[in-house]
Amino acid sequence: MSKIQTILAAFFVATILIISSCKKEDPVIPNEEEVITTLKYTLTPDSGGTPIVLSFQDLDGEGGNAPIITGGTLDTNATYTGSMELLNEQENPVDNLTAEINEENKDHQFFFQSTIPGLSVDYNDSDANGHPVGLETTLTTTDAGTGTLKITLRHQPDKFASGVPDGDITNAGGETDIEVIFDVNVQ
Repeated sequence: MSKIQTILAAFFVATILIISSCKKEDPVIPNEEEVITTLKYTLTPDSGGTPIVLSFQDLDGEGGNAPIITGGTLDTNATYTGSMELLNEQENPVDNLTAEINEENKDHQFFFQSTIPGLSVDYNDSDANGHPVGLETTLTTTDAGTGTLKITLRHQPDKFASGVPDGDITNAGGETDIEVIFDVNVQ
């Protein structure tokens, strides 16, 4: 091969490499996680009375000061209407994330796990496919007991997976947006 042929071959290969490396690709847009500094689960007794608010607040985020978690005391053999509120209080004005979760309800589901026998949570809301969300619930108690109520919000769970429509987190997948364990007394 002559010197000119070698230079032309190198030029040809370089041109092909440049053209193929300039191929336009679709941009990757990351799904930015929302900052949730505050979760309030308000339980209003169906029999009347003062609502109980289970709350979590961590204004400085992970790694800073410990979050403030407030549990509650519930009555035995009672029914409560539950409503969830999520906020980002690092924003000014405060960003209420509840409406956003409701708008994107196909991509979100709350899960409720209790160590207290006889405490159960049922969903009162659903997405367009009829799958539960958990912003609105009914919590019922039976016997007295002490334990915890864990509330987990999953982003993009598999709502068609076994048990997930019934509130079983085992096969849900997705990413955890927030998970809080509340101390609860039933008396």
